[in-house]
Amino acid sequence: MANFRSLRYQEQLMADYDFDIPVTFRHRIRFTKDAFAQGNQVVGDLLEAERERKVLVFIETEIDRLFPDLQEQIRSYLEEQANLVLTEIVIMAGGEDCKISKTQIMDGIVPIERNGIDRHSYVFCIGGGAFLDVIGLSAATAHRGVRLVRFPTTTLAQDDSGVGVKNGINAFGKKNFIGAFAVPYAVVNDFQFLYTQDEHNNRSGLSEAVKVALVKDGTFFDWLEANVGALNALDPPVLEEAVERSAILHARHIALGGDPFETGSSRPLDFGHWTAHKMEQLTDFELSHADAVSVGVALDTLYSARCGWLPEEDAWRVVRVLQRMQLPVWHQSLEMRDEQGRRLVYRGLEEFREHLGGELTVLMLDAVGQGVDRHSIDEEKHEACMEELKEVSLAAAPV
Repeated sequence: MANFRSLRYQEQLMADYDFDIPVTFRHRIRFTKDAFAQGNQVVGDLLEAERERKVLVFIETEIDRLFPDLQEQIRSYLEEQANLVLTEIVIMAGGEDCKISKTQIMDGIVPIERNGIDRHSYVFCIGGGAFLDVIGLSAATAHRGVRLVRFPTTTLAQDDSGVGVKNGINAFGKKNFIGAFAVPYAVVNDFQFLYTQDEHNNRSGLSEAVKVALVKDGTFFDWLEANVGALNALDPPVLEEAVERSAILHARHIALGGDPFETGSSRPLDFGHWTAHKMEQLTDFELSHADAVSVGVALDTLYSARCGWLPEEDAWRVVRVLQRMQLPVWHQSLEMRDEQGRRLVYRGLEEFREHLGGELTVLMLDAVGQGVDRHSIDEEKHEACMEELKEVSLAAAPV
């Protein structure tokens, strides 16, 4: 009997047990204007408040300055909602610098603890993409995740990053090296915030709309091309439609594309981003993400044509759309080289491969609206595209 038990025990030690743990998230995205105005129930209808729920609000400093009545609006709005109790409004600095500071994550976590925010409470975050990243990371780690409601305030955040499921900060000279995937409880795109930006930042955020159109929806790119004059003029109805269509394309891919947390090696929504991320690093993040994406998109679009995958005419359509929106298609950081003469931007390829793991996978274009994964870059051919875009950019620059 003893030998039998011993043999049975040894067999159990060698056994394999695999368990699938299916998890379903609801990604709630809403579009409105003046979300905290009396009578606007978009936010109130989103929140579950069958019993008392606490609400902690973070507002980026610049938004608080531009909207001096916002704090009082939020207080009045929540007072009108049954079972929603505002605990504190915290004003914090945003911008890309906040993603470099390691202490800012704790600046987000401490108020969560101080106010007794639990996993059924709500954290509102009102600000640009970098601010959403930092507070999102705080919310994702406190209690291993509390309910976050994002209120993106920039074109770039509303049409792309704000509707994503990533949070992160920069570290070791790398973009978003420290972070977490966490689906926000909800995203409220309030169009009133779009018009607080300067004109260039308002336009430059549309580089992500161009990108997602190129890889997901050729009809949307045709619409952007047809409306480029109104977009350049920041005509509100056209700008808002572009933001909404871009946001939904991004969210649809994340929710339905089969890899929301990027466990594979392909990231279609990062078209042009391997170049963009490296240029940001090379300029100590003085080059904005939106402008870097515009350059990266122009470069990889032209490269796709030079490799024979994309019609040449379509590549120049893309370049013209970006230029007509006054967005860059070249940047001097592309000129930086190492001791051997290799352009430093190509170090971004290895960092991209390392981040994804395994084989290098970068998206290129087979057609407007259709991307295809490629696994190598011909640097000589790619450099030729840089030089051509440099000539085009300098020729278009004001004297």
